[in-house]
Amino acid sequence: MVSPKLTTLQIENEILNLSNWTVQNDKLHKQYHFGSFIEAFGFMASVALVAESMNHHPEWTNVYNRVTIDLTTHDSGGISALDFELAKRADEIAG
Repeated sequence: MVSPKLTTLQIENEILNLSNWTVQNDKLHKQYHFGSFIEAFGFMASVALVAESMNHHPEWTNVYNRVTIDLTTHDSGGISALDFELAKRADEIAG
C-alpha cells in the first residue's frame, strides 16, 4: 500500500515535531555531523537497517563526518508519513 502524499499544510505541521529538518527540493532534508568518519558510517549502517525494515530507503551522501539525508516517497510523488517516520528514527539513532 502506498503512503499518500502529504499536503503542504500537513508537512508544515509535521516538520515542527522534528529537529533541524527542512524541506528542500520537495524532500525532507537534514545534514548530520559526527565526530569522525567511523561514527558517520556507523550511523548510516544503523539507519540502513531501519530503512530496509520499513522498505523505505533514503537518498543520502556521506563526506567524512557528514551525512546528508533527503527523504521523499517516490510512489506517492512527494513527502509522505513514511518520510517523517524515517526522519524520526534517524534522529533517534543519531542521539
